[in-house]
Amino acid sequence: MEQRAELIEVRDTIESVLAEVGKVYVGQGDFVRLTLIALVAGGHVLIESVPGLGKTLLVRLLGQILGCQFGRIQFTADLMPSDITGQPVFDTRTQDFRFRQGPVFTQILLADEINRSPAKTHAALLEIMQERCVTVDGVTYPLTPPFLVLATQNPVESEGTYNLPEAQLDRFMFKLVVDYPAPKEEEDILKLHCRKDFLEKPVDQQVSALLDAARIGQIQTLCQDVLVNEKIITYISNIVRKTRDWSPFYLGASPRAGIAILNACRVQAAFAGRSYVIPDDVIDLAVPALRHRVILSPEAEVEGETTDHSLLSMLKTIEVPRL
Repeated sequence: MEQRAELIEVRDTIESVLAEVGKVYVGQGDFVRLTLIALVAGGHVLIESVPGLGKTLLVRLLGQILGCQFGRIQFTADLMPSDITGQPVFDTRTQDFRFRQGPVFTQILLADEINRSPAKTHAALLEIMQERCVTVDGVTYPLTPPFLVLATQNPVESEGTYNLPEAQLDRFMFKLVVDYPAPKEEEDILKLHCRKDFLEKPVDQQVSALLDAARIGQIQTLCQDVLVNEKIITYISNIVRKTRDWSPFYLGASPRAGIAILNACRVQAAFAGRSYVIPDDVIDLAVPALRHRVILSPEAEVEGETTDHSLLSMLKTIEVPRL
């Protein structure tokens, strides 16, 4: 009963966070929800969207509401690994070198247009995402938890970009495709910018802090206690394994994909106030967790097939367990 009460409190807290975000950030409910799931599950998010859809705004809002530090790195062709990690600088007062932290030393980081930098630069960031620490000159500097990277790439403009290798894409828990807002949502955005009180105050001062790093850590611990039935584990395994012999796919998903789905399902269950995972959690999270981990075959691409459509078709062929 005590765990149930704690999970109800988690559900109410997350609903409050979503409502607070909605004061300033209009629409894109799934985007915000899945970003919160990734944060609590200890994952990272790759976002595919055109510019101007409010990604920087969301990072600022989440930082303020969650009581976390936030930052942004604009990736460019001349960005070097030391520009994001930091580097030793000579201190004339002490006549010695001291480490100056780079912008990666934050808790919620927007890595804007990550595919515009050379491979060695975004590889450095992806290594930090995995290890959650920075090593320079043999000294390791841990990052303050929680640590979430929102990396973006533009699906339209390809000039001057470097494709992320499959091994690096696999480091992201989700790939989210953010589209333009609906007509009513776009009208609401314009109305928001007509309000005098909205224009007079900085955006991050229009929302209140509802959480802090310690409370997020408590929620993460609660999510680890969410029960996963063996039938659910088999179901997740069947989905991941099916990607490896599904005809439209040239390359299937790795075991890390199954771990990502499992961890995300536990968090989604907790967000719903449940102490157990249900098949709907798996169905809801499978596509965002898999779409960047599979590669369409040349034949499927010629026929106009899309990754999302192929995944949805594949999911329909796998028997859903009854609990």
